[in-house]
Amino acid sequence: MIFHITTPSPIGPILLTSDGERLTGLYLDARVERPMGTSVEVRIDAAGVLDREVPPLAEAARQLGEYFAGARQEFDLSLHLDGTPFQRQVWSALTEIPFGETWSYAELARHIGNPKACRAVGLANGSNPISIIVPCHRVIGADGSLTGYGGGIERKRWLLAHERQRDLGGLFG
Repeated sequence: MIFHITTPSPIGPILLTSDGERLTGLYLDARVERPMGTSVEVRIDAAGVLDREVPPLAEAARQLGEYFAGARQEFDLSLHLDGTPFQRQVWSALTEIPFGETWSYAELARHIGNPKACRAVGLANGSNPISIIVPCHRVIGADGSLTGYGGGIERKRWLLAHERQRDLGGLFG
């Protein structure tokens, strides 16, 4: 069974999914279809209280709130990322990109010990099912340009600016 919740954020609604034990998805596009199969929507009231106990969703929503408030730079959540061994290797490496910093696709490929796999790294990065928490937004083009992002370039720009401001101790509003 898949549980899902939509939680607000400064960059728009975020859809979180869970298998009941781990977080399985974080999606930024409001048009994303609801999880397939047996799916249960978890509702959140104005006070932030969930209508059913699904700890991974509650904890992910709490930690995301802290991230957006500037009080969290790293996430501590149980995740289940469903992908190939190569994708999981890339996604694991994404979590090693320091808060407020960016790496190019080439740097990421070198980091995983496969410097010629820039395109494959890009494809794996684009398939990341748990964005923000697995920070695929921190990967940029070799020339420093903001390249594709599943949540849209404006959200990527916002997330990078948010992290850089927090990293510098400034206020972001």
